[in-house]
Amino acid sequence: MSLGLPRLRLGVNIDHVATVRNARGGDHPDPVRAALIAAEAGADGITAHLREDRRHITDEDIARLRALLPPLNLEMAATTEMLRIALHHRPHAACIVPEHREERTTEGGLDAAGGHNRLAPFVAELRDVGIRVSLFIEPDPRQVDAAARLGAPVVEFHTGAYAHAEGEGRAAELRRLADAAALAAKNGLEPHAGHGLSFDNVAPVAAIPQLAELNIGHYLVGEAIFIGLGDAVGRMRALMDEARG
Repeated sequence: MSLGLPRLRLGVNIDHVATVRNARGGDHPDPVRAALIAAEAGADGITAHLREDRRHITDEDIARLRALLPPLNLEMAATTEMLRIALHHRPHAACIVPEHREERTTEGGLDAAGGHNRLAPFVAELRDVGIRVSLFIEPDPRQVDAAARLGAPVVEFHTGAYAHAEGEGRAAELRRLADAAALAAKNGLEPHAGHGLSFDNVAPVAAIPQLAELNIGHYLVGEAIFIGLGDAVGRMRALMDEARG
């Protein structure tokens, strides 16, 4: 029986193509080439996180990615430097994420509730130039309400707890995601999700009716070693479409 849900967008994060490149220097593998392959295989947009320490994506990468046809979603910390870069390049979207220099990857959601006064100017300036702003938050009602008060049109839910849980714990995290997505939609926000999603766990998340977009990167780049990036993105696209019925 078809669920009749709208098509779920897939954003592919190409950060870790740049991680492999930077391990030896030079320009191979090229994250821009990866972005083009991902788009051809079914990605609706490309996500890239420009970190303070430039550990993977670089400023030059952002400039080259911005020139491509696939919409660019720039993940960024709420810093003056990153705001300046976003306002200069004007990507399609900017997702404000927490960032800690010692972390290997983003470890949790942004505290939109506790950081309202600090975040409000960033959201306003990005929105004023037509950038779609999202806040990367935990699927928690308090954070959803805070995002709505900040005027961010989009929230992206951190799915790490869901991805790492098992059994009843995973079922509980899935309910938490579904409840948060419903609350976000009720508050006029467009809910997205991402982090730790794989071929094995994406379907239940993709079936949450209010979700409009999933952003997936590390897993797809890892699978690309074995089956190629185009096939990895294509399989993820198919799994998401199947989950939508």
